[in-house]
Amino acid sequence: MQAFSRDFYDRDTIQVARDLLGKLLVHRADGIERIGKIVEVEAYLGPHDLAAHTSKGLTPRTRVMFGPPGHAYIYLIYGMHHCMNVVTEADGTGAAVLLRALEPVANLSENTRGPGRLCKAMGLNKSHYGHDLCSPDLFIAANPAAEDIVIADSPRIGVDYAGEWAAKPLRFYIAGNPYISRK
Repeated sequence: MQAFSRDFYDRDTIQVARDLLGKLLVHRADGIERIGKIVEVEAYLGPHDLAAHTSKGLTPRTRVMFGPPGHAYIYLIYGMHHCMNVVTEADGTGAAVLLRALEPVANLSENTRGPGRLCKAMGLNKSHYGHDLCSPDLFIAANPAAEDIVIADSPRIGVDYAGEWAAKPLRFYIAGNPYISRK
C-alpha cells in the first residue's frame, strides 16, 4: 500500500471528503499495522465556516490546519477523546476533513464508530498532530478491495453552535454501512 501524494489533499475540501470514503487509513506502529476503511467524514471549509476550529483564526491549536495540505490535525475534546482531521486545500486555507468512522480491516478490535473511538482504535493521539500523511507510518491509501459505494450526506454532528452552518450537508458517509456513527 502506498500513501496518496500531497496532490490528493490539495483540492476542494468537499471533493476530498467524498473521495476519502472507501479509502484505507493505515497506522504502522510497534510492529502492528492497523487498517480501517473510511466510512464517514465531515468537511470543515475554513475560517468562514463557523463550525470549523479555524473560524477563531490562526492559533497554536489550529496552526496545522492552515497548511500545507496532507497533514493530520489531531486535537483533544472533552479532555479525553482525540479526533483526527486531514488538512486540505492550499496553504492558508484553514480547511480539513474530520474522520468520523472506520470499518475495521486489520488489527482493529475496538469500536471505530465516532471520531474519538476511531483514534483510540488506531492508536492516534496528540503526538500525531501535524504528522505528514504522505509518510510510510500514518497515511491514507487506495483500497485494493474497492467496491462501488453510494454516498449519502447530512448535516454535521454536534455543531449546533455554528448557526446556519450547522444545517449544511457537510457530513458524508457510505449509505447502509453498519460502521457509521449515526444514521
